[in-house]
Amino acid sequence: MPQYITAGESHGQGLVALIESFPAGIPISLKEINHQMFRRQQGFGRGQRMKIEADKVKILSGIRNSKTLGSPISMFITNKDWVNWRKIMHPDNPVSKKLSPAQKKRAYDVTAPRPGHTDLAGAIKYDTKDLRNVLERSSARETAARVACGSVARQLLEQFSIKIASHVISIGKGTLKKKKLSFDDIYLNADSSPVRCVNKEAEKSMIDAIKEARKKQDTLGGVFEVRITGLPIGLGGNAQWYNRLDANLAQAFMSIQSVKGVEIGEAFTNAAKFGSQVHDSIYFNEKQTGNQSKGFWRKTNAAGGIEGGLSNGADIIIRAACKPISTLMKPLNTIDVKSKKDTLAMIERSDICVIPAAAVVGEAMAAMVVSECFLNKFGGDSFNEIRDNFRGYLEREF
Repeated sequence: MPQYITAGESHGQGLVALIESFPAGIPISLKEINHQMFRRQQGFGRGQRMKIEADKVKILSGIRNSKTLGSPISMFITNKDWVNWRKIMHPDNPVSKKLSPAQKKRAYDVTAPRPGHTDLAGAIKYDTKDLRNVLERSSARETAARVACGSVARQLLEQFSIKIASHVISIGKGTLKKKKLSFDDIYLNADSSPVRCVNKEAEKSMIDAIKEARKKQDTLGGVFEVRITGLPIGLGGNAQWYNRLDANLAQAFMSIQSVKGVEIGEAFTNAAKFGSQVHDSIYFNEKQTGNQSKGFWRKTNAAGGIEGGLSNGADIIIRAACKPISTLMKPLNTIDVKSKKDTLAMIERSDICVIPAAAVVGEAMAAMVVSECFLNKFGGDSFNEIRDNFRGYLEREF
């Protein structure tokens, strides 16, 4: 199964994405990878950093003539902001005595941990009073490398008609009213919205909420949804906890910076209902035999496409709740880790709202998790071998 690894600091030279154990012969488009990188940078409420960066991937290994080789895939994303941080973040040289006053502040005065951030816990864990040693890696800048990995994973899945889309359900008090949306409604329309919302009225309320937060020098969280369509029945596992598809998706989504809650399907709404109102009745249509669902289908999808840790043929629906960004332009009270005196939390350049971008990161995480499950079921060393295994499974009578 593939492994997806990232490295790099927010203000370092760049980010590295490494994919191991990926099969050979998978068609890969660099243009498509860079399109996903562009999507991650969009969204109303992003900060000044996105005006500096224009993320492009440089493929260093593992792909030749637009196809994977079966060897490790490595990709590099340059941080354009590195030129402004070179003296502070250089791996070889100690901090120069010739730093400007602003550079000295960046280098030395990072001692006021932000409530809600990794700063304090990380400083204690790694035994450092220089919070930059912690915050550089915990920054959401790291997700650019995840999106690069996720794009490679989704290009594998798309060879088997498995597609992924996302949209934003709420930002602050701006909420999309409950409405039945098809996969195509989301796939075709979300990207045209500055907040990735498919409803214009809800879009306006979300933008207004972000404007209000900006005026107050505050931040906003929200909820996004990712959908996966085209998965066959039976991906994941039910025999061991660590093989369950819903568990792996939940863990992956919880790893996204600011995500504090995940649900599959209508989980939180279902918790207040009777079982007879929740579970999706099963139907069969012989004409559908041989496709991903093997003829079995549901009129509803409250389960979110997963039952007992296994995909059930319906669209997989995952929602994630994100807290507001913890860097505030009007900072909260904190304690200086060196002096132990009361102070205000430090201010790092940051966003007001990241929910539209987080949704794109969620797509990448979904692609990585599903590709692992897919290759665990149908895996081989080459595209042709995987394709034969997949076709055999779909054509097998049940």
